[in-house]
Amino acid sequence: MSQLHEQEEALRRTLGLSRRRLLAATTGIAAAAAVPLAQPAAADPVQAQGGRNRPLIPPGKRGIILYTVRDAIGRDPASTTLPSGFRRVFEALARIGYQQVEFAGYRQHANAEGGANLETVEGARLLRSWLDDNGLRAEGNHGFIPASWPLSTADLDRFKQVLEIANILGLDHVGTGSDPTGSAYKADWDVAAEKWNALGELACQAGLKLYTHNHDAAYAFLLDSGPLDEQGRPTRSSGIRKLEYFFEISDPRRVYFEMDIFWAHVAQFKHRTYTAPDGSAQTDVFDPLATVLAREKRFPLFHAKDGTANPGTANGYDMVPFGAGDIDYARFFGRLRSRGLHNPMYEQDNAPGADPGQSLQYAELSYRNMAALRG
Repeated sequence: MSQLHEQEEALRRTLGLSRRRLLAATTGIAAAAAVPLAQPAAADPVQAQGGRNRPLIPPGKRGIILYTVRDAIGRDPASTTLPSGFRRVFEALARIGYQQVEFAGYRQHANAEGGANLETVEGARLLRSWLDDNGLRAEGNHGFIPASWPLSTADLDRFKQVLEIANILGLDHVGTGSDPTGSAYKADWDVAAEKWNALGELACQAGLKLYTHNHDAAYAFLLDSGPLDEQGRPTRSSGIRKLEYFFEISDPRRVYFEMDIFWAHVAQFKHRTYTAPDGSAQTDVFDPLATVLAREKRFPLFHAKDGTANPGTANGYDMVPFGAGDIDYARFFGRLRSRGLHNPMYEQDNAPGADPGQSLQYAELSYRNMAALRG
């Protein structure tokens, strides 16, 4: 078996796909496996003609959240010749073709250039210089959001530093990788909205948009009605989902969202029924695309995370590189009214693996599939 076929077979086994399905679901997989990361990114496929065959994700909008390659950022550059630390990983991502990144914190290995913690004014300036050197733009960060409300002086000071660092880096958005609250109860979402509206105002004053990232639980049904439990909390639902309620009570000029499209499809699989106020069981299947289209301008960011359907698991999907799964991204991005508005960030939680080069290999494969997505 040739080295190329061995690489293809290893990827197929890792993803749990048949060889035919792997070849059908990915674009240029053999070429992607054969091209080393040091090579320039290949040119895009045929350009748009008369509005047809247009790229659904424009070149300038193809991004990656750095959590996907966290192993590369966090490894000791003295122990490997592979890209290590922010600067070298930026270089690798730019060679692949990415033009946007989203931070997931500002820490790297202590031996990497700049040291372990770059969440300082000086560190942000260093990061910005590396971004600029590689033609990359940072669009957001999964960072600090105060847990308590009202804000303590310490929390307020730290959040102001978050905004200062964001502006040095040139971010348009600042946010978190967590839901506004993990609670199922209306009263807690009311408090969350009050806090996020206030933080959103601070972000707006700094010229930034504040955003929250969803997991599937945020699209479960809100407990807001019915008999009360022993602690005086409602036990049934009117049928509104938790984040849908938050859409309505948060300020549309101050609070924005990053839909993780994978977790939204997990919610479609998991959160289908609720107990109505009269005790009856009701079914309501979640539609991620309709949720975005109803308030498209509030979703400046997406996580473009793919999955293969696996109904035998709790989530109903297994994470795979972008373009290798069953989520219909051609339909999702093709139905959006403004392709220039949104910033899709490729994410794959399980990209790091036993192969130390795997996360960057998946990043290259996923970039090629993002570029090949047409409509």
